[in-house]
Amino acid sequence: MGCRMQRRLALRRKLHILRMTNHSQSVKQSSAFMGAFIYLHQLKLKLEAMKTELSELAEIRREYLNRINKLQFPKREVKVEKGEKGFQVKVTCEKGKDKLVSVLEAFEEMGLNVLHGKVSCTPNFVMEAIVDNVGSGQGKETADVEKITQALVRAIHGLKTEGKGTRDA
Repeated sequence: MGCRMQRRLALRRKLHILRMTNHSQSVKQSSAFMGAFIYLHQLKLKLEAMKTELSELAEIRREYLNRINKLQFPKREVKVEKGEKGFQVKVTCEKGKDKLVSVLEAFEEMGLNVLHGKVSCTPNFVMEAIVDNVGSGQGKETADVEKITQALVRAIHGLKTEGKGTRDA
């Protein structure tokens, strides 16, 4: 008899827990089971909705990262334009050895003076500068856009006429 009572008490405890879980006020055992079944089904539907949302977000993330990778700066680019105060120069290339020094040496070899400049090394080497001729009366020929562009391309590619030590830019 004691065993039967223990089973009844255990069953009542389990039914009580089941009613509390799915917020059922029903006393009947069958309605408590049905409520639990409905509650579990609702949880399953919520879980499936969360899984589909997660997969959609993962796809959006992958697409976003692919677009960011495609938007990276070009590896090497040199733009030179004739401006009011001189030449406007923009150099973009990957970070590496001796970039800033090479560019400044190229300016010096051509007899150009940097009037204004900005340099950034994150994430790539980027230099924007306004340069002008030091003076055409010193025996140096005047610079033009094509000559400056060629000199800067040689400088960022590391093609120097003189062998000098390298430093990190």
